[in-house]
Amino acid sequence: MIDTSPSLALVLLVGVLVGTGVYLLLERSLTRIVVGIALISNGVNVLFLIAGGRAGAPPIIGAAAPEDMSDPLPQAMILTAIVITLGMTAFLLAMAYRSWQLNGHDEVQDDLEDRRIARRAERNELPARSTDDAGTSLAEDAASVRDETASEDEHAPRGHHRPAMGADDGEALR
Repeated sequence: MIDTSPSLALVLLVGVLVGTGVYLLLERSLTRIVVGIALISNGVNVLFLIAGGRAGAPPIIGAAAPEDMSDPLPQAMILTAIVITLGMTAFLLAMAYRSWQLNGHDEVQDDLEDRRIARRAERNELPARSTDDAGTSLAEDAASVRDETASEDEHAPRGHHRPAMGADDGEALR
């Protein structure tokens, strides 16, 4: 009888990799988020390897008896996961680099609008049912959006202007 129980060391490795990855994923630094995603991905890949069962002969017809062959499905899933993780890592590294270029750091900033809405909700100033439909056109909404990457000179020729500070904006900046 072949032993098909998973190795305790591999199960612990999966737990450590996924736990450390989740901890790093909750940080504000994009670099730590990238490392966290890589750790989670590797932990899940090891989990697939454990779930695939024991190692066996290559799954080639005629090379071995079917009961002695290893299951190729987990290996195919791991290969796909590696490719997806590589693409996601490249995207996050590009975001971190762009954030470093614009702000000098790679930390994810708080959204001022989210803070303003949270403060208004704490003071019960929000209506019972909020809606996005303010009766403005899409062009009016687009004109009021602030482009943080553009300088003041770039705004003037196109008719863009900085939006007026609301009563809660100063409070939200603190």
